[in-house]
This record gives sequence, C-alpha cells and structure tokens, in this order.
Amino acid sequence: MLSQTINTKRQVLGQVIICSGCCCGRTDKGKPAIPEEWLKNNWKQAGLLRTIQLTISGCLGPCDLTNVISILTPQKQIWLGGITGQNQYEALLEWAQSSSDAGILIDLPEILQTQQFERYKTS
Repeated sequence: MLSQTINTKRQVLGQVIICSGCCCGRTDKGKPAIPEEWLKNNWKQAGLLRTIQLTISGCLGPCDLTNVISILTPQKQIWLGGITGQNQYEALLEWAQSSSDAGILIDLPEILQTQQFERYKTS
C-alpha cells in the first residue's frame, strides 16, 4: 500500500497517480488509451508539478476497471476507475488547477465523483 505521507520540500497538496500498465490502460483489449502525453504537457504548462504531483505508474488494479487513477493526499486516498472520456481527463486537470490556485484540495467535480470506488475494504 502507498504511504499516506508525502515527504518533500515543496508545498505538495497531493499526488495523482495514473495507471498505465497491465490491462487497465491497454488498448489491445478494446479499452481506450490514457492521454498520457496530453496530461503530462498540460500539467506542466499549468505549473501544477510543484503542488499536485503527476505520476504515470504501472498497474494499480483492479483489472476489471479501465484506466484507474489514484489521488493520494496526506489525509486519504481516492480511487477513480473507468476514466475513458477526454472530458473526464479535462475535469481532472481543471480540478488540479483549481486546487492549486486555492492552496487546498477542493472537492472533485461530479463527473469524477461518480467514478469513485473502494479499492481496499476494511470490514
């Protein structure tokens, strides 16, 4: 499991981890590709790398969901799955920019809230 503490000299609000491995982000199984280059370029252009880190990772699973994203904050970890539309990636970028501008992580927009799932159940 990922650490819940982000150690850095920067004022990091959180980290967005994009699954790019296994079957989650592969197009050979009929699943849409993650626009990795678009995300990286726009994240950098928006100046977000210092406040909300973007990591392109290997498999985050579970593999029955397409394009899994994890949002790691010092308080919690949010899991999003089934992110397949460009409008969802644009909403993620806008959320990160708004959070960075506010200096706090704001609530996810509705288009992303509906994609949340529980990755680890503790009951």
